[in-house]
Amino acid sequence: MKSHYHKAMRPQKSIHRNLCAITLVTVALGSCYVSPVLAQPSGLPSIGAVSSSELSPVWEQRLGDSIIAQGRRDPTFVHDAELNQYLNDMGHRLAQNVQGSTPRIEVFGVRDSAFNAFAMPGGYIGINTGLIVQSDSESELAGVMAHEIAHVSQRHIARGLTQSQQSNTIAMASVAASLLAALVGGIDLAAGISAFGQAAAIDQQLGFSRSAEREADRVGFQMLNQSGYDPKGLQDMFAKLMQASQMSVSRAGTSYLSTHPLSIDRMTDMQNRTQLTSRSRVPNSDAFWYMRAKSMILQATSRQALTRVVDRLQNDGQQLKGAPRSAAWLALAELAMQRGQFEDAQRFFGYAKQGVPNSPYLARLGGALALAQGQHSQALSLADQALSRWPNQRSLVELKAQALEKLGRYAQAAKFLDPYTKKWPTEAPRLFEMMAKNLMAANQPIAARVAMADYYVITGAFPAAMAQLQQARELSDSFHEKSRLDVAIRALSKRMDEEREVLERFNG
Repeated sequence: MKSHYHKAMRPQKSIHRNLCAITLVTVALGSCYVSPVLAQPSGLPSIGAVSSSELSPVWEQRLGDSIIAQGRRDPTFVHDAELNQYLNDMGHRLAQNVQGSTPRIEVFGVRDSAFNAFAMPGGYIGINTGLIVQSDSESELAGVMAHEIAHVSQRHIARGLTQSQQSNTIAMASVAASLLAALVGGIDLAAGISAFGQAAAIDQQLGFSRSAEREADRVGFQMLNQSGYDPKGLQDMFAKLMQASQMSVSRAGTSYLSTHPLSIDRMTDMQNRTQLTSRSRVPNSDAFWYMRAKSMILQATSRQALTRVVDRLQNDGQQLKGAPRSAAWLALAELAMQRGQFEDAQRFFGYAKQGVPNSPYLARLGGALALAQGQHSQALSLADQALSRWPNQRSLVELKAQALEKLGRYAQAAKFLDPYTKKWPTEAPRLFEMMAKNLMAANQPIAARVAMADYYVITGAFPAAMAQLQQARELSDSFHEKSRLDVAIRALSKRMDEEREVLERFNG
């Protein structure tokens, strides 16, 4: 798996184009908070009625699972444990306040500086790092996420998919064909979907109707308010979008608002709802500031962008107080550590710890610094202390496993990771990869290949997963073990057939 901070990243278009190309096809890009340069196409379809016979919740979930499994292989998909856990905690808090049954959602970060978020089939929601960075409060970020969850809970994606437009059918067939090829290892997924995105998606007349957008506003606003966030967050985000679109008009000479479903009416409706709600200003959590600063570093993929981010963080570290100040210095410490500048990293880390309570983010970086400098026993001790206080923090689980591996305690590392892979069976593919590596080093090649097969399944590389299971079977001399592997191979083969069935349905 590639580093989250690698320097030579390809241009920031990959997963936003790839997943939003798919999402355009599934009529979810209408919900995207797109950059003003990419105005939404006109001629949006009406909301229509959901046709469960054409797209049942089961089929919608299967389609979403197929898309996200492949999307996790994209280099702009954020695999950072801290950021994705923060986003999912926020998403689940909001989803619990949806009227009726709680929708199944999974939120993931996208390394992209554009002001954007999007919903996909199956309850998957992408949040750009640019949206996090441009949020001035946690309630603004939560407001956008609530809007996207509302699209999921109201089944707007299913409604869009049941539209009978020919352009939708052609576009969906193109995406399904690319996914089918990727399923059997025939093409690079990113290249296939990117080509589709350029050739077909942008000009398609796809998107949520204004009725769907207003419904998502209403449901999202209620969700935001009942979850304890400031309901003004959604209104504030609307104001930013309006301002950004007006700037776009002056630069490009075309009206962004004329093609984007965001309207003065929707803005006014949010203002009226906010005024009628008794509320008090909700403070931002410390986690918001840490993840906002982390996102600045994550999305800075060029030397010029990184220079601007460093200047901004240094200014924040000198001018701000409390958690915002600490977050700025912690991000700078992380960056210095990645560059091997340990003296600077320790100095920035010292600044980050001043005047703030203990946090899992500070604890994780302290252990990571020890690990990076070869202080493996110290890193393990720090990881144990932090896990005793924050036992559900995924980044701390990764830290302890890394420390055990560096100490050569491979079997212990694999045993430690095992219950966490069961606790997070799809959300943390990196844990399966780490377990496979440690099992191999502990001379357990069969178990290592099984763990690696699990990793490949989560990341959508089904042919590679099948190869790992078959190799494991060939290595085994045990009848019972071979029988268990035969069961796993048949289960994976069945899943591949089901994935193919889903995609062929849309490809047809």
